[in-house]
Amino acid sequence: MQRSLVTVFVLLATAAQSASVAQEDFNKTTAVYKQVGDLKIHADVYRPANEEVLPVVVWIHGGALIMGHREGVSGRVRNWAKENDCALVSIDYRLAAETKVPAIIEDLEDAFRWIRGKGAKQFHLDPQRIAVTGGSAGGYMTMTAGYRVKPRVQVLLSFWGYGDLVGEWYSRPSPHPRHNARKISKEEAWKQIDGTVISDSRDRKGDGGIFYQYSRQTGLFPNVISGWDPHKNPEKFYPYMAVKNVTSDYPPTAMIHGTVDTDVPYVLSTMMADEFKKHSVPHVMLTVPNGEHGLGGGDPKVIEDVNRQGFEFLSKHLLGR
Repeated sequence: MQRSLVTVFVLLATAAQSASVAQEDFNKTTAVYKQVGDLKIHADVYRPANEEVLPVVVWIHGGALIMGHREGVSGRVRNWAKENDCALVSIDYRLAAETKVPAIIEDLEDAFRWIRGKGAKQFHLDPQRIAVTGGSAGGYMTMTAGYRVKPRVQVLLSFWGYGDLVGEWYSRPSPHPRHNARKISKEEAWKQIDGTVISDSRDRKGDGGIFYQYSRQTGLFPNVISGWDPHKNPEKFYPYMAVKNVTSDYPPTAMIHGTVDTDVPYVLSTMMADEFKKHSVPHVMLTVPNGEHGLGGGDPKVIEDVNRQGFEFLSKHLLGR
């Protein structure tokens, strides 16, 4: 089956990241944190082979809530966790469009219940010291965890994430070439989604990348991930939008974003920064001029510097260093 460029890029990145993880002595164990019907939803736990109780870094993969899986772990995050004596937990969650946003966020909440309960006992995790991080849709999930997960986690690090689901960036047809390499018909798009509920895009028979491109070409992304119309009923989205749910007890948050991101606009991080300022939430907005989605095109020295600052923020609020 021919794969879209979006899917190819996701798979290549995942393969490279998984290979780097496998080379380390950071032992990985896969566990089921939840089961829905016959579907088992997994988490990978990375930690040294000892019984020391460790702080936890939770990684949430991206892929527009449509693609991706737990093995697509950021090499930077994995290395930081290993070097700073933290456990790393990377989670799957049910994917759209077969599953809608409320159930996806339910998986997010259940993952943290497992991490703080059975997972903490099984893998010697400290339930009082948890950081959350992820990129793109994983950044969305990270910032959603900031108010949906109770008790609150210690710190968030969002890579080119977002806290809004109804803005014109997603609810109007995208003008950007990355979403318009070729015209995708409704018939072709929906052939990729056969209705089977999955939590790992490798189990999908169709190509989620084609479906995502269609949803951006048509401005239907909010509709297909939720079942709601953002123009007629925007309020239905609000419980699942961090930008509408920041309060003074929201966790300290670092955000890294490129200024020319054509997939998740830079303004979506600055919107969150405005809310953090309004509610006196500790935060840093780390910017890469000319950085596209994933920071491509940015100055490598600037990229290294913003990552360093982001992980220093993580260390301060998770480890007190």
